[in-house]
Order: sequence, then structure tokens, then C-alpha cells
Amino acid sequence: MTTDLISLFDCDETRLRRILADALTGADDGELFIEHAQAESLSFDNGRLKGGSFNTDQGFGLRAVAGEAVGYAHAGELSAAALSRAADAVGAVTRGYSGSYGAAPQRTNKKLYGDENPIGQPSFEQKVALLTEIDAYLRAKDPKVRQVTATVAASWQVVDILRADGHRVQDVRPMTRISISVVAGDGDRQESGSFGTGGRIGFGDFVTGGNWQAGADEALRQALVNLEAIEAPAGTMDVVLGNGWPGVMLHEAVGHGLEGDFNRKRTSAFAGLLGEMVAAPGVTVVDDGTIDNRRGSITIDDEGTPSAYNVLIENGKLVGYMQDRQNARLMGMTPTGNGRRQGYAHQPMPRMTNTYMLSGDKTPEEIIASVKKGIYAVSFGGGQVDITSGKFVFGCTEAYLIENGRIGAPIKGAMLIGNGPDAMKRVSMVGNDSKLDTGIGNCGKAGQWVPVGVGQPHLRMDQITVGGTKA
Repeated sequence: MTTDLISLFDCDETRLRRILADALTGADDGELFIEHAQAESLSFDNGRLKGGSFNTDQGFGLRAVAGEAVGYAHAGELSAAALSRAADAVGAVTRGYSGSYGAAPQRTNKKLYGDENPIGQPSFEQKVALLTEIDAYLRAKDPKVRQVTATVAASWQVVDILRADGHRVQDVRPMTRISISVVAGDGDRQESGSFGTGGRIGFGDFVTGGNWQAGADEALRQALVNLEAIEAPAGTMDVVLGNGWPGVMLHEAVGHGLEGDFNRKRTSAFAGLLGEMVAAPGVTVVDDGTIDNRRGSITIDDEGTPSAYNVLIENGKLVGYMQDRQNARLMGMTPTGNGRRQGYAHQPMPRMTNTYMLSGDKTPEEIIASVKKGIYAVSFGGGQVDITSGKFVFGCTEAYLIENGRIGAPIKGAMLIGNGPDAMKRVSMVGNDSKLDTGIGNCGKAGQWVPVGVGQPHLRMDQITVGGTKA
């Protein structure tokens, strides 16, 4: 498969560029986004291969931006005729409009991941053998194991972005992910645990070596812990959040509110607060798309802007938003490399990459020892957030009581309830152990899904509302 996607059109590059230039005459911005994508997934459940899929998709999206208006058209056919029809459609937003076409993004030679397609290596047979081995390993590990579900997934995306000023950039994006879920039972009671890992890498040692065993052990450990869990208390109490994946709460409750479109439209709880204290002193939050091989990283965003290390909250003060090109221009700001889209059929918008909180100066042991009565939330499942108000609800998939500075019994059914900006001001201790999740995050916005990373150190948050089943 060629990575020169322009060569797949049935016309030469000169004609293609002419159609694009004509389509974007008078526009403030816009581009031709061409994509070829492949994806494979295999799932093993209840002792057998239960599902498998492979698909290939390619096409283009043509965008014209005029002020706040956007004209967008897409097609799965790479032809001059299809592009001409798209040009006629998007040209509607520029009729009677005379804009100044924005400057092209700066180029960079930095590349954050390799080009290799992970779908073909290892082979289908080797992947099935891996899933079978994971299932057998976990069932032999503990008689309480009642169900094992394991999935391997890979994708390979090539994007080519061409602007009316002749600027052209390309990115080749591999991705892999492995997920393991275990259901353990004792009598009539059943509980689950899970583990996942991945990134913009090949399957590597996880398939050929014994590295998958650590992930399987972690999924089983969580299931067995939950099997012993007691009902969660309800009320207002101090909460300690674990490091790594619990950063998903930061992502949802704070990160979305710092995306440029919500702030330009003033629908975010953080709108108009640049320069203001929006979190406790010591809280610094960044969005960093430049970490090698990470799931949320992108060498360039889907408008062609190189990704960046963007400080959003610095020592409690709001100092920046995540921006695509359109919202940055309308707000008089600079694009930050956060213009992302699910694929060629979708328009770009401000989206997170790897969003995390930096380390503080407290050890996890100090933080836990400081709490007389509260809960320790180690891992989260699903959650809901209202961007406008900042209100959130998150369910804990692994949590414990804290009593007199010591970790106590595991609990189940705990829900953290609060308001994002308010919760950030309730952070009283920041750990020295910030880390990213293991590479499993997906983020939804306006019907589009993109891969992301989250992370944080251990945190103490004072007097958070905890929903539980025990008064």
C-alpha cells in the first residue's frame, strides 16, 4: 500500500491542486484531508474465538472556513469528479465572503512513532494462539475465574493534508491495543477486573514474550479484590485518587472545559477565566501530544499543525486553552496542535491528546496517612460530565476505605460526585508520582472518537461527595 495518497486520485497533482485552490478562494482557511485506514480486531470469550473483523477505508474531506461558518464535504471516491463536486458544495460558505487565507502551519522534522503497519505482524494464527494462552493461563491461575475475555486490536492510518497555498504534510499512524477482562465468582457473587495496554507501537514483546502475564495477573487481582469488597459508604469525605488512569476524571471534568470551541462560545465553566485561579496552588495541568509512541500522541494534528506541549493550568492559574485553527483565529490566539478528527468524513475540532497533571512534592504514603476517614479511589470506570456547569459523576472500579491514615477494606459501588472547577480547588496534596495510563483511552465528542492519554499523580481532594449504597 502506497503512502502517497495523492497518487491514488485519477488525475495528476497539478489538477488536484487547481481544484483545491479554486474551492478555497476567498476562504479564511481550509484544506484537503486524504485518509487511508485499516483496522483489525480479534476477541476471545468464554474459551473460544468469538469475533473478528478487518476493514479498510479511504476517502477525502474538503473544508472551507469563512469566519464562523464551515463548508465541509467528503467522499469515499478518490477522483477529480468527486473532488469537483465537493468543491462546489463547500464553496457555498465563501460566496460573497472575502477572507484572508491563514498562514500555513510551521513544519517540524520530529516524528513520534514508526510507520510500520502492526496488522500483519504477528500473524492471525499467532494472535489467536496468544488469546487462547491468556484464557488458559487465567483459568489455571485461580478456581474462582468464571469468564475470561481478551481482545487484540490494531490499526494503521495514513493521512495526507494539502492546503490551497501548496503546503502539504503527511503522517503515518500505527496503533495497537490489548485488553483483558476477568470475572471471578464465589457462590452467587461475581465481580470483574480488567487490564489494557497499547500505544502507537507494534505488538512486540507483549505477544512473543511473557509480558502479557503481568496484565492478566492485574485483571485477576482486581476481580479478586472486588469479590471481597463491602458496600461503599455515602456522604461527604476526603478522597485520595490513585495515579495514572484516575486522570480520566481530570480529562472529563476539566480537560473538555479547556477546549477552545467551548470557551469561544462561552459554554464552558472555564470561559473568560484566563489568568484566574481555577485550581488549588500546586496544580499544573498540561496537554502534551509530543510523547513518543503514546496512544494520544500525534506528530501533526488533522489540520497539519505539529503537536505541542501545552500548559493549561499552571500552579492553579488558567493560562491556556487547546485550539484548532478556526477557534484560535476567532479568539486571537495561536493554534496548539489540537485540531483532531475521527476520519475523513468528519470536521476537525479542538480535542485533547495526552492530558495529565504534573507531580507535586508529597509521597503517596504521606497523602494516605493524612486522611483520618475517607476513601482511596484506585481506578475508575465510566463517568458523565456536563461541560457548561462542570458537574461530574464517576464510578470507581477499585476503591478502599481509609481509616486513621491506613488503607482498609475494599469497597464497591462508590461514585464520586462534584463540579470540575470546584473539585480542582479542593486538591490539598499533590503526589510526586505522576504517570500516564497504560494506553487504553478513547474520547468522544460531538459523535467523534479519537485515541487519548490521561494521567496524574496521587491526589488528596478534601470533602468530596461520595455516592454509595451504605448510609
